[in-house]
Amino acid sequence: MKTLEVSNLKCVRGERPLFDGLGFRLESGQLLYLRGANGAGKTSLLRLLCGLARPEAGQILWNAKPIDDQAGVFRQDLFYLGHHNALQEALTVDENLAFYAALAGAKADPANTLSALERMGLRACQRRLVRHLSQGQKRRVALSRLMLNSASLWVLDEPFVALDQDSIALLAGVISAHLQRGGMAVLTSHQQVDIAGATVQTLELSA
Repeated sequence: MKTLEVSNLKCVRGERPLFDGLGFRLESGQLLYLRGANGAGKTSLLRLLCGLARPEAGQILWNAKPIDDQAGVFRQDLFYLGHHNALQEALTVDENLAFYAALAGAKADPANTLSALERMGLRACQRRLVRHLSQGQKRRVALSRLMLNSASLWVLDEPFVALDQDSIALLAGVISAHLQRGGMAVLTSHQQVDIAGATVQTLELSA
């Protein structure tokens, strides 16, 4: 069983403290919904959890060890999707997914790539340049990477934004399957989306 444990975490932006003394523990198969008004520190917390920023105080443990002490291992176990889709506009959808696989130290499997794109309703877009896609299609390309990695911890910042109802239901199913396989997820969402079968914790941040 894998664990993510946060204790006494403090974050300051500029001179304004966003939160202090924050803590939670997440285990395999569990989902943390992070909620709060704009400016409450949701994205800042996600960046801390991913090791992209450092807290003013407190500790973040992955499998009982500080994430800074095992950066390589932690990166292999982590998938982070922020507000930006992190796609190369001048590349095709296929090329973007192959590039993502290379960054993760793997080789893109054409069959798996095709399956992921089909599930996200993007089969017809496979060889199109990303710059020619709609915002919703770009988001679905970015989310298709969820089905092409073996990371245990998914950290997702507003993953349901720009998706239609069918795509929201599909993504909820993908997250549910990930949790049932023993993965875990931390996500923010302004929408209330039920994840079937999930053991859910909710953390509310105050602005």
